[in-house]
Amino acid sequence: MEEQVTKEILKKVRQVEVRTSRLVNDTLAGNYQSVFKGRGMNFDEVREYVPGDEIRTIDWNVTARTGVPHIKKFTEERELTIMLLIDISGSGDFGSGASSKREIMAELGSVLAFSAVRNNDKVGLLLFSDFVELYIPPKKGRSHILRLIREILFFQPRGRKTDLIVALDFVNEVAKRKCVTFLISDLCLPGDFEKGLAALQPKLQVSNSRHDLISMIVSDPREHSLPDVGSLTLEDAESGAQVELDTSDPAVRRGYAELAAGRKKILHKVIRSAGVDLLDLSTDESYVPPLLNFFGNRRRRNSR
Repeated sequence: MEEQVTKEILKKVRQVEVRTSRLVNDTLAGNYQSVFKGRGMNFDEVREYVPGDEIRTIDWNVTARTGVPHIKKFTEERELTIMLLIDISGSGDFGSGASSKREIMAELGSVLAFSAVRNNDKVGLLLFSDFVELYIPPKKGRSHILRLIREILFFQPRGRKTDLIVALDFVNEVAKRKCVTFLISDLCLPGDFEKGLAALQPKLQVSNSRHDLISMIVSDPREHSLPDVGSLTLEDAESGAQVELDTSDPAVRRGYAELAAGRKKILHKVIRSAGVDLLDLSTDESYVPPLLNFFGNRRRRNSR
């Protein structure tokens, strides 16, 4: 039985690898590399000065020792550290279509991980609910990426709720050097939504100032509008709270949609006011066009 489970896990990981690596190679190949830059310049070699070289690059020690002007030559440091912060709280299990929010978040993490390893970058993983469930330090290589994908897909969380602040604080503590941090979540905050956002905003600002923070929000269409299916019981996947709604009443459906739209507007405003890039994704639409659009916008912004 255990052997069969292991085979199924490996099969699923392999399927995700084939699908996402093909996407990276065929569609995202140049976009990732053109958008994310390394930390700076690495010293390469010393060579003799030729007219037109930048005077500020002269190596005065070598020049004094040889009696001939020499300059330092540098190359751009391409290597990055990518941190994937993935929400595995109970609300991620919901999906009204073919894929749940967690499945989409897992595939996003896989795409980003393969894009990173293709460019020889390190990738680390943090899975969180209302506490840090799993942390895997950044490393390179295909076998490391396959391990990350396996954990993203099959890790069984102990917590059901969400605490984004715990996740951000943890990364700020363990990541001593600047990294590109992808926060992948449905951002379903427990308790008072607006109070939770008010507490989250300064943490987003701090994390973005230390690292390059990008927020990817994955939602489901049923979280924004209700179908007309009569009496319906809705349950909060994280708290277990239930509410009964008569979806045949247009006023109920309209009120639900207006509440969802209002929350979304506030959420986007808080994230953007913290200076954090935002991708808004849905389980019923391909994430590829928004991802390409994000890369394009960011590349244009970097070139200004």
